[in-house]
Amino acid sequence: MDIPVYLFTGFLESGKTGLITETLKDPDFNDGEKTLLLCFEEGIEEYDPKFLKRECNTDLIYVDGLEVLTVEYLEQLNQCYQPQRVMIEYNGMLSVSELLDKELPIDWIIVQIVATVDASTFESYITNMKSLMYEQLVHAEMIIFNRCSEKTKKSFLRGNVKAINRGAQLIYEDIYGNVNELEEDELPFDLSLDVLDIAEEDYGLWYMDALDHPYKYEHKEIILKGIVYHTEQFEKPIMAIGRYAMVCCENDTSFIGIGILNGNFDEFENGEWAIVKGKLQVDYDEESNMDYLSIVDAHLEHSEPLEQPLVFFS
Repeated sequence: MDIPVYLFTGFLESGKTGLITETLKDPDFNDGEKTLLLCFEEGIEEYDPKFLKRECNTDLIYVDGLEVLTVEYLEQLNQCYQPQRVMIEYNGMLSVSELLDKELPIDWIIVQIVATVDASTFESYITNMKSLMYEQLVHAEMIIFNRCSEKTKKSFLRGNVKAINRGAQLIYEDIYGNVNELEEDELPFDLSLDVLDIAEEDYGLWYMDALDHPYKYEHKEIILKGIVYHTEQFEKPIMAIGRYAMVCCENDTSFIGIGILNGNFDEFENGEWAIVKGKLQVDYDEESNMDYLSIVDAHLEHSEPLEQPLVFFS
């Protein structure tokens, strides 16, 4: 049976220990499975091995360095502790790439990489320790910014991280651990403009915001790039333009798009890439009891596919 491995990266005092402890306490994650926790560093917040063993069925092993982590050593741990899953708290000064190149026991599978970042020190680290910060973020599937305050510019955090890792899911937490949403004035496009030119990396964020707040965008001109599909779902033929969003892996994607009610869409075949410019209008769907956006008075032009066609929500 495969043993899932969860890797937690980030600098010292970035919140890794607290996150791992809270994760192990969470009954939705921990239903009594036997866990092996490999820790590469000791911070101010320390684990209580007795508590981990008694309350979380977790064995804690401290690892002296990356050179210790041979497949033979890991096989010994596997035999000794017989874990049902493994969690690794990594040292922020070590290369994540080198760890990922290490040979693991044949049944150990890395299923998730999570990076923690102290939002209050991010600007200093990204300026002065960019290569080290890059190593902590580039492989992560989820990046948690903790210790966010009212003064934290989430757009600054997001812009820098997306330049390193376009696909990572970003989560912002305040000093109490509560999740913060991206505020309206921190959206990566200017809502005061009459014409919204949606950048490729912002499509997912725009789509979700437009789905939740369609009237915010009504009557605005929009320019976006996507794949076009004809649909006969409605009484009259329309076209949808959008992109595929990754649900959990590249083999599990879903098309997320917006309808085009009129325009020159007869010039396009299903699956072609296009750039569309038109006006957004809000309509009502009785079946779903929801307001939704459509594009009217649209003009489409043929386009080359995007280098990264998938959408990642963050």
